[in-house]
Amino acid sequence: MTYDLYSLTKKEIAELVSSLGEKPYRGKQIFTWVYRGVTSFDEMTDVSKAFRSKLAEVCTMELPRIERKQVSVDGTVKYAFRLSDGEVIESVVMVYHHGNTICLSTQAGCNMGCRFCATAIGGKTRDLTAGEIIGQIMAAQRDLNCRIGNVVLMGMGEPLDNMENVLRFMEIANDVDGINIGYRHFTLSTCGLCDKIELLGQKQLPITLSVSVHSPFDEERSEMMPVNKKYPLAKLVASLKKYQEATGRRISIEYALIRDKNDSAAHAAALMNLFAGMQYHVNVIPVNPAREGFVKSSKENVRRFLDCFAKKNIPATMRRELGADISAACGQLRHQVQTGKKS
Repeated sequence: MTYDLYSLTKKEIAELVSSLGEKPYRGKQIFTWVYRGVTSFDEMTDVSKAFRSKLAEVCTMELPRIERKQVSVDGTVKYAFRLSDGEVIESVVMVYHHGNTICLSTQAGCNMGCRFCATAIGGKTRDLTAGEIIGQIMAAQRDLNCRIGNVVLMGMGEPLDNMENVLRFMEIANDVDGINIGYRHFTLSTCGLCDKIELLGQKQLPITLSVSVHSPFDEERSEMMPVNKKYPLAKLVASLKKYQEATGRRISIEYALIRDKNDSAAHAAALMNLFAGMQYHVNVIPVNPAREGFVKSSKENVRRFLDCFAKKNIPATMRRELGADISAACGQLRHQVQTGKKS
């Protein structure tokens, strides 16, 4: 059996080391070397040559390969990464005043079928392992020679549809002897898998939960997001209340404004009524024109929509639009790679 070191927790590496006849403390050494960014076992200079040979026989440290890279005028960097089995995924590194943030993929493709998302066009091929998720951070840090301190799980895939690997990934990335990213610097975005939201709440992790809503009306939301047919808004709100009761954490509501579809004052009022009594923030997003019929709202409509929340003292902001010149929206670069198109 071959072990991917990027998919193992520090404790699991210690157990593996013990099974190979070494003292458990060697596990911490190996774990620390992995997240220093070494590219081979030979670089682990305080580990004996004999033990390095043992590790090389049963372990791998393979990172995603950069298939294509785009750099925006605003500093945003988008990667198409090729995995060991040939699958292509995407990651985006964004530069903010508070540090570098990476948007990670958790699946190759996605089965949720949201109509405005380019990733949904091909469906899901498979889940990513914890190592393939963390490998996106390691590969980007190595390429850019920088530290990434913030993670948003908003790339390809539905994180809660790959919950076991996502939780494992966060545990590994949070470890002080690894990348050492605090849980408060993770944002997990979901389209609204209610059962998984409640399970996540039971973990009581101090992360930010971000929920894609996009309409306060069931019929309209179901047109855009098929998941709403299984988990309608009333059920979603009930699950979010349980999550908030368990964690005490404010919810982030993702809302993509679409011209003349969901950007009216009536939509804003219905959204406020839907989440009445909860602690939340509304994150308004310029819709990705990945599919025909989805057009960004006018600046005037955006202002009016946000004003509705301001008048009620509810926090609502417009997400800063980054990487517009490099097809930074989810799924676009992957599609170009798969179809052989140039960027």
